[in-house]
Amino acid sequence: MSTPEPELTPRMLADRYVDELTDVNPLVGTYLGTRPHDDRLPDYSPEGQEALDGLARRTLSDLDALPAATEAVERRCARLLRNRLNAGLALSAAGETLRQVNNIFTPVHSVRGVFLLMPTGTEQDWAVIARRLARVPAAYDGVRATLAEGARQGLYAAPRQVATLVDQLDAWLSADGGSWFESFAAGGPEALRTELDRAATQATAAVAEVRDFLRDTYYPDAEGTPDAVGAERYARWAMQHTGSALDLTEAYEWAWTEYARLDAEMRAEAERVLPGSVPQEAMSWLDREGEAVQGVESIRRRLQQMMDEAVAALDGSHFDLAEPIKRVEAMIAPPGSAAAPYYSRPSMDFSRPGRTWLPTLGRERFPLWDLVSTWYHEGVPGHHLQLAQWVYVSEELSTFQSGVGSTSADTEGWALYAERLMDELGFLTGPGYRLGYLDAQQLRAVRVIIDIGMHLELEIPAGQGTPEDFCPGQRWTPQLGRDFFGQNTGRDPEFADSELDRYLGIPGQAISYKLGERAWLAGRAEAERRRGPDFDLKRWHMAALSMGSLGLDDLTAELSAL
Repeated sequence: MSTPEPELTPRMLADRYVDELTDVNPLVGTYLGTRPHDDRLPDYSPEGQEALDGLARRTLSDLDALPAATEAVERRCARLLRNRLNAGLALSAAGETLRQVNNIFTPVHSVRGVFLLMPTGTEQDWAVIARRLARVPAAYDGVRATLAEGARQGLYAAPRQVATLVDQLDAWLSADGGSWFESFAAGGPEALRTELDRAATQATAAVAEVRDFLRDTYYPDAEGTPDAVGAERYARWAMQHTGSALDLTEAYEWAWTEYARLDAEMRAEAERVLPGSVPQEAMSWLDREGEAVQGVESIRRRLQQMMDEAVAALDGSHFDLAEPIKRVEAMIAPPGSAAAPYYSRPSMDFSRPGRTWLPTLGRERFPLWDLVSTWYHEGVPGHHLQLAQWVYVSEELSTFQSGVGSTSADTEGWALYAERLMDELGFLTGPGYRLGYLDAQQLRAVRVIIDIGMHLELEIPAGQGTPEDFCPGQRWTPQLGRDFFGQNTGRDPEFADSELDRYLGIPGQAISYKLGERAWLAGRAEAERRRGPDFDLKRWHMAALSMGSLGLDDLTAELSAL
């Protein structure tokens, strides 16, 4: 007598979706670490996108057929799955997948990035890499086919984004030791030298073909495509990154109040750092005269030390960390990356640890005043503690909630909350460290203002709450956005230019940090109010980090109930 199959639940459906998604998009298995020997690359052609859309539609249909979930973890999973799949389908239906050209999140970047996550410990691992390298030309053929279809439909990325990606591909083709793919393949075993070199040469030629197509064919035809995407497109992208149909007017106005609050704090902190100075002067002084680390390997070791020390200091007092979570690695980002640091998640079995990545942009000297808070954001207690904890409790959730279905507002909101937590706990005591933290906070407030402002071409208000208003009455343009960014952060011009390209090319993502942090703070405040003297911050942290991903529509309410 056969055993009846268990009744389908949202979590079971979500895990089935991830399994089927991994069949269609093999990179998912590499990111999760669930299929380490998969040597395939995705089909990035329009037909590949239709396969993804078909899977999403079938999954939503099955989700609709399920009874309403009552258990909290099932209810959260069902809402997240529905939100994420609908958001992706809306973007595809509007043709957004036909013009994915920017400086961070594109199939072009994904094809290279996956090799940094693949195992390299054995000859068998390198054999898998060699086979996957040989598939790079076909993957990039699919990218070009999709962009060509977008062009046929009159759907182009803005020329600014095309030029930026072309510059990045130039860097990939001129990395030390040959192209990036050739340099990467050189690390493999001699027994596979012929296969690796041949595949790397073919991958390099494919990169050059994409670069030439973008530069010589796509860019001229894209001329006249505006940088601003407008309210309708922006709303779709904001849903993708935040999981919410935002009131953009409210978010824009709130960001100005946050900007003014931080401006006052920064002025007071600048006075402590360098008496008689304003923030820009104090931050420039810290760049020149403040504590700094010389050398790329030295800064990597320093960042590793910082994360190890944070784990030791926070475990048991403000978090209860499982042993696998205590391992996190500081890495140097490959050439041709965007300017902002980033984090990559651990594999589902922790065989590949969580990693932070620092783009050096050719530098050898690294001031610390603006890196300390950033590494609390990227590493511990920021992205690493949240995303590694999701992996640790994934069997209690679903792989979708703990990996594939994450929303930027949740993850970036937590990471920004983590920076604030370290300030609250008194960790920012080094010279200029707190000014660096405030600068990072101000950067995220500025992001909300100019991301919404530039894409919706809003008017810049008067009465901004600072000693001198910035261009009141004018409407936002990219140049005004660049000027405002430069006046209100301590970052170098190359970073500022990269960030502006990022905001214009990835609409709605930049606002997820501050709006996500706002939701995290509101959820904690309400939980404290409800529990009163029984509120336990460590218990709340661990419960909050064990819920899996949520969208902004749910985040504050769920955090408040913990």
